[in-house]
Amino acid sequence: MTGPASGDGGIVTVVGNPRAGSRTLTAAVALAGALQQTLAARAGAGEPLAPGPVFDLAELAPGLLAPWSLSTAAAQAAAAVRSARLVVLATPTYKGSYSGILKLLLDVIPAGGLDGVVVQPLTVAGGAEHRTLADAALRPVLAELGASVPVPALLLQESDLPAVERVAAEHAARHSAVLSAVIGALAGPPLR
Repeated sequence: MTGPASGDGGIVTVVGNPRAGSRTLTAAVALAGALQQTLAARAGAGEPLAPGPVFDLAELAPGLLAPWSLSTAAAQAAAAVRSARLVVLATPTYKGSYSGILKLLLDVIPAGGLDGVVVQPLTVAGGAEHRTLADAALRPVLAELGASVPVPALLLQESDLPAVERVAAEHAARHSAVLSAVIGALAGPPLR
């Protein structure tokens, strides 16, 4: 984990790749940074979203295995996600779905536990035929948790990763108006 332990109403990044320090982490950090910049530019004189913690779930895996006795770090991750205004939720496409380690984190959040939280999914797949699989499986779970997912996921192929900064910036620019409006509507004064 990097950054403060709490979401504090800012942007929280969660990476559900079972390998620590993965390319999924690199892509997620790039997208969170691009979103923070574009949303800050839209905020003008308003309150911009603060960059928050980055949770690489591969580092928290042992603490997520027993949901009745989460480790302190795993409990902090779940709390930060629940208190965020925007969560960048990144996963590789794994066996036709999102990763099991991401499922472990989502399982400790109660139904409706993400009410008022906007989620920007990001998936990384080996090839074009797998790009949408994780996103399609993830959206019903996010709906059960009460999250708002107002814009399309950023769907990356491994071949897109060398240009991830540019791709993330383009995605953020394309969707920042909708994200800003929904975040503002759910959490207080609109970001401009």
